[in-house]
Amino acid sequence: MSTLEIHAVSRYFGASAALETFSLSVPAGSRTAVVGPSGSGKTTLLRLIAGFEFPDTGRITFDGVTLADETSAIPAHRRVIGYVPQDGALFPHLSVAANIAFGLDGHAAEKQRRVDQLLEMVSLDRDMGRRWPHELSGGQQQRVALARALAQSPRLMLLDEPFSALDSGLRVSMRKAVSQVLSDAGVTAILVTHDQEEALSFGDQLAVLRQGRLVQAGAPKDLYLRPADEETAFFLGDALVLPASVEAGWARCPLGRVRVGEGESAGRARILLRPEQLHLSPAGLPANSADGCFGTVVGSDFGGNKCTVTVRLDDAGEADWGGGEWRLPVRVSALDSPDLGSRVHLFASGQSHLFRP
Repeated sequence: MSTLEIHAVSRYFGASAALETFSLSVPAGSRTAVVGPSGSGKTTLLRLIAGFEFPDTGRITFDGVTLADETSAIPAHRRVIGYVPQDGALFPHLSVAANIAFGLDGHAAEKQRRVDQLLEMVSLDRDMGRRWPHELSGGQQQRVALARALAQSPRLMLLDEPFSALDSGLRVSMRKAVSQVLSDAGVTAILVTHDQEEALSFGDQLAVLRQGRLVQAGAPKDLYLRPADEETAFFLGDALVLPASVEAGWARCPLGRVRVGEGESAGRARILLRPEQLHLSPAGLPANSADGCFGTVVGSDFGGNKCTVTVRLDDAGEADWGGGEWRLPVRVSALDSPDLGSRVHLFASGQSHLFRP
């Protein structure tokens, strides 16, 4: 198995940089998700790796072999890299079996055996091979596109937002299925997406792109809990960022006291909390108000099994926090959702993440 190395790659279109000094290492057999807003350079990155575009500066190597640099490039058809586009791009005039077998060498019987293996690998019945692309659901079409890409036994699979056109429930099941297929086949994979949940759940590694530059890369959990900056924090999910004063392992903020990491230096900061870290209890229960605060429920947004209630904090408008009123959203179980006007105790669990000025 092979490691993909991208070294300071830039790609310009006129005066605009679609990708600028981008570097990333993708370990052999791993799954990496690249996430970023539209126009951040995600698809350009995939096209450079696949060989559909060429870098203006920098170098791309795979298994120690240079795929492309500033002076030369291996053609796309010789890279043995699979590519699954957003819409699947199946040939409408070919059957499912013919789509999968497209480009395969060997006798008809050998091709059919390989097609049957691939259909089974992507959890489709062999009888599906006789159908035409327009007779398939969106999820089935994406499975066929994946089988076609796997037919060439690629060393690396590139997935360009392949689930974006599917319904939300199908997206989740397809993502899990594709991830399992690639893992079972031992194929290194890169998925680009603008969907944060998809990016966080797909891979062993997550890379965040912004305006053509790599902002941060690492384990998904690390990026979610310890993002490089506030913009990344909000891009990767709902976030609460509060002004704070740090001292002796604690941050004092409008929420009261919140733990910070060991060894954090004293001083002003802004702290990050994720919604799942906030908790409510009725104000009448015993509580240590130093490790939280009291407030009043002033809003409620019912969302089925989960509700988001808005709590107006008591005495949080002191000059240290800029004055004014503080209202915080808190997710609660629908069964435990407090009524409007209820007095509650609000506190945070776990550690907060610091952003220094």
